[in-house]
Amino acid sequence: MADLFHKQAKQYSETRPDYPPELIDFIASKTPDHELAWDVGTGSGQAAVSLAAIYKNVVATDTSQKQLDFAPKLPNIKYKCTPPQISMEELECEIATEASVDLVTVAQALHWFDLTTFYQHVKWVLKKPHGVIAVWCYTVPQVNDVIDSIFNPFYANSKPFWDPARELVNQKYESIEFPFEPIEGFDHTGLFEFKTERVMDLESYFTYIRSWSAYQTAKDEGIELLSKDVVEDFEKAWSEDGHDQKVVKFPVHVKIGKVGNLI
Repeated sequence: MADLFHKQAKQYSETRPDYPPELIDFIASKTPDHELAWDVGTGSGQAAVSLAAIYKNVVATDTSQKQLDFAPKLPNIKYKCTPPQISMEELECEIATEASVDLVTVAQALHWFDLTTFYQHVKWVLKKPHGVIAVWCYTVPQVNDVIDSIFNPFYANSKPFWDPARELVNQKYESIEFPFEPIEGFDHTGLFEFKTERVMDLESYFTYIRSWSAYQTAKDEGIELLSKDVVEDFEKAWSEDGHDQKVVKFPVHVKIGKVGNLI
């Protein structure tokens, strides 16, 4: 999977949505301290940059160096390219020491992880008992009824080219394992919903689609998902209101919990 994201790094950095300040503020308000955050599967740094405005230091890791190359470089963000499997020794040496991290975040990537190993790492690095983990995914974009009526069957037809893990995103992470305690003021660890927006023209919208792992998988099999007929359908729908630029909305679904005294 890392190879797919490597191939699409440029499209990913150009068109994937940033995350709303309300989301980051909500998460940050749940950690007593703001010394160190670890953003896992950072991609091209969309979440890491927002965290860096609040946390003194951010460690942002990904398995794709190509993705990291497109991430904004800030003095308090340390980017690290890590292997898919990392030992506890490597974790301590490269990421953080035991019980030193205030917040672990995963944006649109948890469904790719070996959850058993990852959660062991999270429980080890988070400060006890109040260290927080927040994971979120965003589901399919929403533009307007006309464009969405073209997109929805197009997305359904792309299903054979998605990795089965994508279904966890379609389910808004509702079914994903999350063995953490509720944060103060809540009796559950999710789901909380936010919405992020991005202004796009049609070509940017197409570039977003081309950043999908499913698009690259289809392309590798000699199939062009954005066929001539599909493109024409989108062009007709996009031009209907006479405006080239449109606000594209992405629903964001969040699970958040604290480590407690878990070991």
